[in-house]
Amino acid sequence: MNYQVKSRIWIEADDQILLGEGRVRLLRAIEEHGSLSRASKQLNISYKKAWRLIDAVNKAAKEPVTTSSVGGVGGGGASLTPYGRDLVNAFETLNKNCWKFLDQQLSQTNF
Repeated sequence: MNYQVKSRIWIEADDQILLGEGRVRLLRAIEEHGSLSRASKQLNISYKKAWRLIDAVNKAAKEPVTTSSVGGVGGGGASLTPYGRDLVNAFETLNKNCWKFLDQQLSQTNF
C-alpha cells in the first residue's frame, strides 16, 4: 500500500489569515491575468469574494501585496507588488518543505 499524509498549511498574522493555498492561487492568477476580475473568473469564484480575500491579505500583510488601477479605455488591472511576489514564493517554498518533511516522517513509521 502507498500511504500519504495530507495536510494544509496557512500563515496567520495577529490571528488573521494572511496566506493559504487558496489565496496564493488567487494571487498567482492575478499575476498571470493582470486583473482581479479575470483571476476570479479563472478560479470560478465571485469577484466580490476575490476582492474580499485580496483585501484581507493586504490588511494582514506588513506591506501591500497587490496594486490596482481603475478602469478606463483599456480597463483596469491588478498586479502583485515585489513584496507580494516574495510572500507567494516564500509560502510555496514553505509548503513544499512541509510536504517533504511529512513524507519523511511517514517513511519512518511502521504502516
